[in-house]
Amino acid sequence: MLSNVFLFLIGFILLIKGADFLVDGSSSLAKRLGISTLIVGLTVVAFGTSMPELIVNVFSSVKGVNEIAVGNIVGSNIANILLILGITALIYPVKIHQSTIWKEIPLGIFAALVLLVVANDKIIDNFPSSLSRTEGIVMLFFFAIFLYYVYEAAKKKRIRIEKETLGIKKMKISSAIASIVFGIVFLCLGGNFVVENAIIIASKLKISNFLISAFIIALGTSLPELVTSIKAGMKKDLDMAVGNVVGSNIFNIFWILGVTASISAIKVPEFINFDIFFLIISSLLLFLFVFRKQQLGKQKGIIFITLYLIYIALIIRRG
Repeated sequence: MLSNVFLFLIGFILLIKGADFLVDGSSSLAKRLGISTLIVGLTVVAFGTSMPELIVNVFSSVKGVNEIAVGNIVGSNIANILLILGITALIYPVKIHQSTIWKEIPLGIFAALVLLVVANDKIIDNFPSSLSRTEGIVMLFFFAIFLYYVYEAAKKKRIRIEKETLGIKKMKISSAIASIVFGIVFLCLGGNFVVENAIIIASKLKISNFLISAFIIALGTSLPELVTSIKAGMKKDLDMAVGNVVGSNIFNIFWILGVTASISAIKVPEFINFDIFFLIISSLLLFLFVFRKQQLGKQKGIIFITLYLIYIALIIRRG
């Protein structure tokens, strides 16, 4: 059991470091090839920070452990809003831009509603609930639309993507390629360690794969977003923190679940509606908290953290 926990933790470290290596190497190589900072930010950096979730889901799909694939995304999105933004709001409350309130946050709510619809075949068509390959492709289509919106918004400077913000490292071409290779290897090893040992730990503790994925794995794969949001909060740039979290949630649903379902249909747990509804309510609360005063303050941060603890207590009780 202890050896499985150790390998599980090593897997997280490899996932996070692998994503860092991949982003650093790819960003540096892209800049050396003359690709604009804007494109690097919208592709390499954005996709790179979502790699831990994607790798875990791909391994879960290949191994047929569907509860981990779904639990990782739903749990990660709930943690992003309630825990990460809650912690960030405690650091320094700052006003949020209108475009984030009226465009990015509603897009995040829309993504959660799409997930609710595609995860309820049993209610809609009286079929066993699953995310089919067709639904996966549809989600990827929504993702393409979102990516186009982000690109257009960035061009108009509604979203700031600068070289200093990205922190692109200067590397020799050989070093950049080596960093990319190490990143891919670390991600693959880390993903395998996390999924394999999560299954074993859940079995030994007699808890569901969904619980360990929605709680422990989701927290682990959300670490890049947590670090980014805390840094943004310390720089008094909470708008960037909210944009990072909402963008990550849309990526998780449309991109990661879309890719995972396109590889292999994902069987959806029967109890998933409770978790999706909790995600939708959390997203709506975020909108309600900021649309009037355009600010997420400390009191609201405490409410978010409290709600997250309640969610974790409820899913632990469910088992």
